[in-house]
Amino acid sequence: MTRAEWKKVLVVEKILDGHMTNAEGAAALGLGVRQVIRLKKKYVEEGGAQALAHGNRGRKPKHAIPEEVKDHVVELYTTTYHGSNNCHFAELLEEHESIKLSTPSVRRILLSKGIKQAKPRRRKKAHQPRQRKPQAGMLWQIDATPYAWLEDRAPSFTLHAAIDDATGTVVGAVFRPTECREGYSLVMMQGIRNYGVPLGLYSDKHTIFRSPHETLSLEQELAGETKPLSDFGKAMAELHIEHIKALSPQAKGRIERLWGTFQDRLVIELRLLGVKTIEEANEALPKLLEKHNRKFAVQPKQAESAYMEPDPSVKLEHVFTARKYRKLGHGNTLSYNGKVYTFAKPCKFRFDARATVEVRETLTGEVLVWHHGQAIALKETEKPVRDPATPTKKAEPAPPRKPAANHPWRLAWSPKQLQRNTNFAPGQVT
Repeated sequence: MTRAEWKKVLVVEKILDGHMTNAEGAAALGLGVRQVIRLKKKYVEEGGAQALAHGNRGRKPKHAIPEEVKDHVVELYTTTYHGSNNCHFAELLEEHESIKLSTPSVRRILLSKGIKQAKPRRRKKAHQPRQRKPQAGMLWQIDATPYAWLEDRAPSFTLHAAIDDATGTVVGAVFRPTECREGYSLVMMQGIRNYGVPLGLYSDKHTIFRSPHETLSLEQELAGETKPLSDFGKAMAELHIEHIKALSPQAKGRIERLWGTFQDRLVIELRLLGVKTIEEANEALPKLLEKHNRKFAVQPKQAESAYMEPDPSVKLEHVFTARKYRKLGHGNTLSYNGKVYTFAKPCKFRFDARATVEVRETLTGEVLVWHHGQAIALKETEKPVRDPATPTKKAEPAPPRKPAANHPWRLAWSPKQLQRNTNFAPGQVT
């Protein structure tokens, strides 16, 4: 019997012995007088203290989980869903196995078999939380993390992603072999096409986001730039997105916490889909993002969206590019990455000789000239190749030049002698 049940027994016995009244017993037990009278009757008629014990003690609950279901759950965890946390495991059981169990039930079943959660919960550190932005589209956080997303089925690669600060919606994500500008550019293009242009972007201080050069080059000054920007930073400026660079990982905590969720859940989901390559992972990623957003995204404080409509005349492929400056040569040719290019079609713009132009290379490798907000297509042209069989004429050394016998340099430096030998007029040599 429990301590509370023993207390009832003692109070009832005192009432029966005349040491307490029904009202005093009810006050001691925190019950009503009528309930105390029922306890006395049960004690007398059913034979003592055992009658006051809970009637279901020792019985198996009617809604108890059958043992065969428990064994099946443990088998599924050890063979198919190993590594998932209790909450995610309960969701996977309902989604794939049609077994509906609560998270606490799953936890108790696994603990009864000696299976603890793969990643134990840590005590949360006290910190001052930053309030979410009130409107969707006011701020995105962007980052990348390398991880063994396919476990031992493939080498580790990097996931690039961006999350909306107000709603927690993952607006874009892509797998790449390493952290790179192309990965961040693809994430931004996904998000802008699906949601719109955000007002601000929060990132770390990687050189992808900031230029390592502290001063502007001459070409940048002539192009009208006011401060050095990386290629990604120039794209943000062109789209009028305020780019904020965090000083610590804690400053962009929402995207940092997203990595913990993805490393818990995304690895299991990719395993269940049988994904074995980075290409297959990128194909499966959009549906997994939709599933994640349905579960974790929240409503913003203000229903009105802060997203800006992208300009239909602006092609994102021409914005998220690598940018260099080159000088036009004779015949409107330029050299870029060891190749020679010229205009693919007759150009309506007139360029001065040796003019400096901005060359942009898209993510697909297309090279173009950007002039007055317009893209001018280029085509590769062949370099002039010399015939190796044709001997090249080398410059010969000039023959030695010997001064004449009566050259002034050969004579003594006497004015009279110099005048006599060279027949100079009097007064010409001093």
